[in-house]
Amino acid sequence: MDSVSGKSAGSGRSAGSGKSAEVGKSAAADRKSVLLRLDPAVHAALTRWANDELRSVNAQMEKVLRDALREHGRLPAGLSEPRRRGRPATPPGEADES
Repeated sequence: MDSVSGKSAGSGRSAGSGKSAEVGKSAAADRKSVLLRLDPAVHAALTRWANDELRSVNAQMEKVLRDALREHGRLPAGLSEPRRRGRPATPPGEADES
């Protein structure tokens, strides 16, 4: 059993879940969870930076890590772009009814 997720190491799914439970998975469910210990001052600085850019701390950390991987030529090929911030674009022809 994995001490972080509480799942058994081999299955990748929680006990009793069937394929029907996987059909409606959100994009967040496909993401890897990581426990990270940070110095409180580093976390505070990261929080301020994230707030300045209107991001969550998690999104800011992912951006910083992706930028560092890209800068050092280690960003995996075929990696999907992160979700764009803000409201979804209105398809052409649909007027905003505000």
